[in-house]
Amino acid sequence: MRKVAQIQEWTKVNKVVGKAELGFSEITFDSRNATEQSLFVAVRGVHVDGHSFISKAIATGCLVIVCEELPEQTYQNVTFMVVDDSALALGQIASGFYGNPSEQLQLVGVTGTNGKTTIATLLYQLLRDMGFESGLFSTVANYIGSHKLASTHTTPDPIALNKIMRQMVDAGCEYCFMEVSSHAIHQKRIAGLHFKGGIFTNLTHDHLDYHVTFDAYLKAKKLFFDQLSKDSFAIINIDDKNGMVMVQNCKASIKTYSIRAMADYKAKIVESMFEGMQLLINGHEVWTPFIGKFNAQNLLAVYATAISLQKPQDEVLLSISRLTSVEGRFQAIRSQSGITAVVDYAHTPDALQNVIETINQIRMPGQELLTVVGAGGDRDKTKRPEMAKVAVHGSSRVILTSDNPRSEKPQAIVDDMMEGVDFKNRIKVLCIVDRKEAIKTACMLAKRGDIILVAGKGHEDYQEINGVKHHFDDREVIKEIFEMI
Repeated sequence: MRKVAQIQEWTKVNKVVGKAELGFSEITFDSRNATEQSLFVAVRGVHVDGHSFISKAIATGCLVIVCEELPEQTYQNVTFMVVDDSALALGQIASGFYGNPSEQLQLVGVTGTNGKTTIATLLYQLLRDMGFESGLFSTVANYIGSHKLASTHTTPDPIALNKIMRQMVDAGCEYCFMEVSSHAIHQKRIAGLHFKGGIFTNLTHDHLDYHVTFDAYLKAKKLFFDQLSKDSFAIINIDDKNGMVMVQNCKASIKTYSIRAMADYKAKIVESMFEGMQLLINGHEVWTPFIGKFNAQNLLAVYATAISLQKPQDEVLLSISRLTSVEGRFQAIRSQSGITAVVDYAHTPDALQNVIETINQIRMPGQELLTVVGAGGDRDKTKRPEMAKVAVHGSSRVILTSDNPRSEKPQAIVDDMMEGVDFKNRIKVLCIVDRKEAIKTACMLAKRGDIILVAGKGHEDYQEINGVKHHFDDREVIKEIFEMI
């Protein structure tokens, strides 16, 4: 049981109304979960304001409330603690409540539009391969050592983050690698955490449904680096024009990586094929089962981070050669009839272009690329025509289909995508709203040696339609169809 007075050790409290000797044994920001043992933090969210639910939390027996302003009605037996920013306070309180686990881990955050999942997961793989127990927070899954936990958000809420990190510390983890989304930064979900390092991958068109402008999106990412301490490191991709912008006013030790320019960490693709590529990293050759320039950048970020964590260069290179592909990221499936399907999570114009360019650099004359792609509903609509434009320009044939339509009509999303296809290229495009039928059509159109790219969903094993998640896995569908042809 923690005492209310301890809260003032964890976060700045402007005013206390009530008894400071009251105790609590759990934290919540959801009034539906509040009990007589809870500390309820009233957070102003994107869609709802937690201050509106203070009375509901009290009705369930909650006696300790953290808020930015007192409600009109206060209660004699309830203690209120007034703070400037309850979202910030929630992170700091959660960190203190769980014993500041991020300070007991070497915590590295990865942020950017594309590559976050791959880099975080490969770092987790690499450190474990080198004999160091590690934890992972990613879009695909969270891990405490080898124990897998379901992932519901790219970056969990502050209470879940600190609770899981405490479990990581207790399980003997020394390192933790975390995807840090722009939403999480803006909503202060990472408040109170101590990062040993931060990685910037790139910044392209995404999440403007939330941030509204690209400048606001950029500033959300930059805020992560602004908050790094002087005893941490920042590793920046300078192949992206926003790379150095991220570390303006950054107090951390800054290192750069690039596959095109002079940088602290440099890579060159020596040889590339579907089975993998030979890389030259800072003058040292290494074979890896990954392919593509974007993966060369990802592996370079992994290498740079491992070196920044004081790991021996030779051991790092050896471990890189043993890394395996991340679920749903450029995942190849081959049919007995000689057709190759590639499943990838690419759901932004830039990510889709990277995957298509990689395939086009490898495919031989006579091999065609058939791309199946959609766009998510209730998300940034401006990228829909751009996705279609990229697909058409880089593919032999394109099938526009559904992704996760959510509450939107699938046909309307496909129509938005078609706006990006110029008249002369429309002959290359089919619109098949049913995703399974779209994949099946691509498989039937493909001939021996051709490549089918199924983009947008990657590791996801569901399709969300009208608020309901239905089981759907691109990889399962492809394998099922391949068995029939």
